[in-house]
Amino acid sequence: MRDYWSFFSAGQWVYGRGAVRQLGHLLKQRNLRSVLLVTDSNLARLGYVDQVRGPLSDVGIQSMVFDGGEPEPSIRVAEAAFEFANSRRIDAVLGLGGGSNMDLAKIVAILLTHQGHPRDYFHFDRVPGPVLPLICVPTTAGTGSEVSHAAVLTDSETGLKMSTLSPYLRPDLALVDPALTDACPSQVTADSGIDALTHAIEGFCALDFSRVAVPGEQAVPYAGSNPMGDWLAERAIRLIGEHLQTAVEQPEDQEARDGMSLAATLAGLAFSNCAVAVVHALEYPIGVALHCSHGAGNGLILPYVMEYNRDVSAAKYAQILHWLGGDASGMDLPSAAQAAIDRIVALRQSIGIPHRLRDIGATEDQLPGFARKAFGIKRLMELNPRVPTEEGLLEILRRAL
Repeated sequence: MRDYWSFFSAGQWVYGRGAVRQLGHLLKQRNLRSVLLVTDSNLARLGYVDQVRGPLSDVGIQSMVFDGGEPEPSIRVAEAAFEFANSRRIDAVLGLGGGSNMDLAKIVAILLTHQGHPRDYFHFDRVPGPVLPLICVPTTAGTGSEVSHAAVLTDSETGLKMSTLSPYLRPDLALVDPALTDACPSQVTADSGIDALTHAIEGFCALDFSRVAVPGEQAVPYAGSNPMGDWLAERAIRLIGEHLQTAVEQPEDQEARDGMSLAATLAGLAFSNCAVAVVHALEYPIGVALHCSHGAGNGLILPYVMEYNRDVSAAKYAQILHWLGGDASGMDLPSAAQAAIDRIVALRQSIGIPHRLRDIGATEDQLPGFARKAFGIKRLMELNPRVPTEEGLLEILRRAL
């Protein structure tokens, strides 16, 4: 146990509509001359790559583009990106897009610095030292990868999404320009937004830092909830409650877009310091097997995991109800906690997130395998507010089917 907590962020965080125009000057201040831009062909086709390359070119910074990114990127794509970049002179790696592209950029930065194979760095604290400077520019409002220490790849051999977590993966620069999310499709906006809500809720409801068992001064992937994380999660939840549905239904609403971009980064700071837990553990095997987006999988599972944790997290759920604009007047604590879950279910329905695992193709015979694989991700089990069991995870899945 520890009687202190600490907090980590990106080296610099720049936020604001139009901030992308400052990108060249921000990189020139860092004496960077040649940048690998990791993105996908869709963003290149829509002109996002030009919006980034222009400010770089204006100050004399060369940029090379790998646009082979894909949703939930595979090890194969990471290897292809590394092969593309390995023979070139590169000073920094810039991830442009959603969490998938930013995570891919992080893995490429590791490989360009330390060589090896992506599997060499899976799990926590296996990156042996600093990597090439990382710049992350999100075009969705959800993952928080622009400030996190994590990168996720899909391992088709094991049927799992595998995380690489290291303090060296927090970007040197996170540039969050809400204007880059203005053209984000409604379903991507919904999936990304519910992902951010999941991050904030799991970070806020994680086991308190003072109850986390840590041998000596050993580093840990997540340190448990703390006052800074709680504050960030609160602000993120309030913003999401205020803006997510509007951003989905009225994508031209700039205030909603701005609010969601801010919420996503705040939630990313919260979860990457405090924790994600059972929701994410269950989504990893589900997402690989059923090919749903990470955000949609998290949003589907979230209320069922909240029900599982309700008795030990009732006081925090009551706070979440208030932050989402609910009124707990006259309710006892268990009723307020259930009202928070119901409010999230209603939000999920309003933005088109699937309600049941069967809606995305799951069958009952798959559930034990999902539970077994999720239970094996110990770093996500240890910070859940209720001590999980494999049978408990299976029961969550059965309720969700």
